[in-house]
Amino acid sequence: MSDPISEKTLLRWAESLAGVAKTGIGFTQSQFERERYEEILKIAGDIKTAAREGLDGALDSQGHVIEWMKEVGSGVPGYATPKVAVGAAVTNDQGELLLIQRADSGVWLYPTGWCDVGYSAPEVVVKEVLEETGIEVEPVRLIGVLDGMRLGASRIPLYSLLFFCRATGGELNIHPLECTDAGWFTRDTLPSPTLGAERWADFIFAAIDGEVRDVFYDDLRRPVWRGDE
Repeated sequence: MSDPISEKTLLRWAESLAGVAKTGIGFTQSQFERERYEEILKIAGDIKTAAREGLDGALDSQGHVIEWMKEVGSGVPGYATPKVAVGAAVTNDQGELLLIQRADSGVWLYPTGWCDVGYSAPEVVVKEVLEETGIEVEPVRLIGVLDGMRLGASRIPLYSLLFFCRATGGELNIHPLECTDAGWFTRDTLPSPTLGAERWADFIFAAIDGEVRDVFYDDLRRPVWRGDE
């Protein structure tokens, strides 16, 4: 018997189906096609709900469809794409990494945040780290581009731009709505549970050690729809 399909894979399939349907609705002028795309949204909603709650919960999946329909635009503005976020791999003079314990999940991760309109990506990095931790930073360079759903950091499609940063001032003062704890850690003292360290730890600590590597990103799944995360 083959292994059961993981929740993460089912969520990815659901969001991918929803993206196709939302884009189709945004571009079509045919009522017949619109109805077909809306039916795809209903199927995607069933998959997403079943992934989280089991088949019994699929009867309540209409809420996902309503939310997805709110995101539908017309033409190019309606083309469904992943949201964009930033992550900050911040190091100090002792070669330690700044991590926060997220208030929403309790896991540990480097500071992250959505990209705000009107800000460049590095500007969002500086703003988010200061708001979440009280630490002032200087972005050094982009070191990674990660798919948030594959990382397990998000249940909606997003790409996270990971910047290597140096702390330049400030003191640890956590934002109570964003995190419950924060601290500086070496590779050997990472707290538990730390989210996705198997994906990013080598690259971040290489940067901390002074190595300059190419920007890293998620490996290709082969085939895409059946590849293991």
